Amino acid sequence: MEYKIKLKDGTTKIIQILATTFKKLKVWKVGFDGKEFLLYKVGTEWMQRTEDYLEECYVISIGAYIDSLELN
Repeated sequence: MEYKIKLKDGTTKIIQILATTFKKLKVWKVGFDGKEFLLYKVGTEWMQRTEDYLEECYVISIGAYIDSLELN
């Protein structure tokens, strides 16, 4: 699904979020700007794959948004 979020750096992005599994781990595929990133949560901290080079402010903002979706 596509979502519009405001990031911590003040920009607004339309992103695609898809929950899935990867090697028995719940992950979220996030796509924007023509790229796809894989995010996952360890405890309360959001992480990304080693080969993804998403800025930390984006990981934190998108992770917080996913957390808010999970609560609804």
